[in-house]
Amino acid sequence: MNKKIKILPNYVANKIAAGEVVQRPASVVKELMENSLDASAKNIEVFIKRAGKVLIQVSDDGEGMSEEDALLSVRRHATSKISNIEDLTNIHSYGFRGEALSSIASVSVFELRTERYEDEIGTLIRIDEEGQLKTEKGSFPKGTSVAVKNLFFNTPARRHFLKSNATELKHIVDVFKKEALAHPEISFKLFSDDDLFFDFKAGTIQERMSSVFAENINDGLLEAHEKTDFINLSGFVAKPSYLSRAKGEQYLFVNKRFVISRTINHAVFTAYENILEKGDYPFFVLFLEIDPAKVDVNVHPSKLEIKFDDESSIYSFVNAVVKKTIGSYDLVPSMTFDDETPDRERLRFNKFNKIEKEDFSDRPSFIKNKKEAETPAFSDEEIDVLFGSINQEIKSVRPGSDDAHPFEKTQKTEIYHSASEEEDSHVGSASSFIVSLHNKYILAQIKTGLMIIDQHVAHERILYEKALKSLKADMPFAQQLLFPQNVKLDPADYELLQELIPHLNRLGFEIKFKKNFGIQITGVPSEVKVGTEVQNLNEILDEYRKNEREKDLDIVHNIAASYSCKTAIKAGDKLTESEMRILVDQLFATSMPYVCPHGRPIVIKIPLKEFDRRFGRTS
Repeated sequence: MNKKIKILPNYVANKIAAGEVVQRPASVVKELMENSLDASAKNIEVFIKRAGKVLIQVSDDGEGMSEEDALLSVRRHATSKISNIEDLTNIHSYGFRGEALSSIASVSVFELRTERYEDEIGTLIRIDEEGQLKTEKGSFPKGTSVAVKNLFFNTPARRHFLKSNATELKHIVDVFKKEALAHPEISFKLFSDDDLFFDFKAGTIQERMSSVFAENINDGLLEAHEKTDFINLSGFVAKPSYLSRAKGEQYLFVNKRFVISRTINHAVFTAYENILEKGDYPFFVLFLEIDPAKVDVNVHPSKLEIKFDDESSIYSFVNAVVKKTIGSYDLVPSMTFDDETPDRERLRFNKFNKIEKEDFSDRPSFIKNKKEAETPAFSDEEIDVLFGSINQEIKSVRPGSDDAHPFEKTQKTEIYHSASEEEDSHVGSASSFIVSLHNKYILAQIKTGLMIIDQHVAHERILYEKALKSLKADMPFAQQLLFPQNVKLDPADYELLQELIPHLNRLGFEIKFKKNFGIQITGVPSEVKVGTEVQNLNEILDEYRKNEREKDLDIVHNIAASYSCKTAIKAGDKLTESEMRILVDQLFATSMPYVCPHGRPIVIKIPLKEFDRRFGRTS
């Protein structure tokens, strides 16, 4: 009887396994560097020729191996990292599957030199093109050196699918940098075709970040750190002014192992709220430390994928820490004029301005610090009265001519001074001020120059966070209408409104559904202007659909964003001094006073030195 099923020879099985472990030269570099790390090396050197196609050699000063261990190391499923199945739930090493060296050796000409510190003589192992294993004894540097020559020489199809030398070298450099980032306490060198590409000295994580990315990279980042009994998170996230179009500029290390996790990435992206425009990605380097028993790294031979025991808790923790980090710094973008273009000048961001954690002193004088901003001097009643008056008695300034003389008396009403000005004048210090510019922007003096605030998006941010709290608290407060508003909707709007009504109720809308797609509005939130109830509701529905098409928002955030956008004060709405002060005060009491829910900037500042430069002042 003829058998169709047969056991594959070992050399064939190894080549198949190598397809998963050794995908390209960078895969070899990763596996060999991680072996060096598991051997407690303090110095690791990587040598590459022709992007790893001709030679990959990794040398370390780690523990080294005995002859017996060296011979076992190149056999499949031979490892010193685990002994039984229980060890798979408590992995502390980088390697553990026992596949890397045997897979690499099956598709290359392989050479291993190793010598332990306690031995006077070491071991050399060669596996030639015929797959023959030879051993020699000799005197070698302490540690281990593995040379991989002519990768994929015996699997021409795999070699054919390798990319250009430039592309393969880029992948190798990427792997090298990731391993170096995870271990700033270790020295790393990378040589390519006898040229020294990188020489990373052992040092701090800040020093390693500067070496790997750029010397001034730390000025564009915020340091995150949170330690608990169960999980620790540390590392760096980008300032809002340093967002990248590159999706690959996110580095996550779990127990010092570089991994890819959509869960963590989404948690970080969400923490940036609406700072991110479509296509933007925040740069981050984060280190997550967690009990190895709570995470599974044995998902794929490449060990890049990972599964968490409790993904929702990890997500919430990372999201909260990154939000807290962003909120701990004063991230108002600083602007200067760009003189580099001769035909025109334009404002540009100073991306890497130096900022200190919890330093909020560079804000309008009536906001002393962040703590005071979070507990404003205005009561809820005062705020409701003042912003209620904005909603009910808005006066839009529409000058008959844009050529009005700047010093005519009609302009005087657009300038308001804060109460602190009188106090400052008594002590002889410079007066602070708060000014309305064309009823669009609020100008305020700050320590370093001038702060400019867009009044519409500032109010939008305030209402957005207020709406989120109302939606979560489920304690609606509606302003009853003296004359309920009846309106007929088109079927699509009627259906959408029925879907959204539970959330709108929490915001303060009271709506009764009638026959033939009719509704009756009996109550609205206090922010809705009298007489605009129907228009406001229609605009919220339109904005909701727009956000649904263009942004990846869940229903709660979409409702909050749509509501805040359409109920906020508009450009052209005239504010009094008190209203402006309350607006600014409330803005800086929010968790994200820098951008509106749609990603537009709320605040910028122009340094005093920029004014000095423009006016030719030298002192």
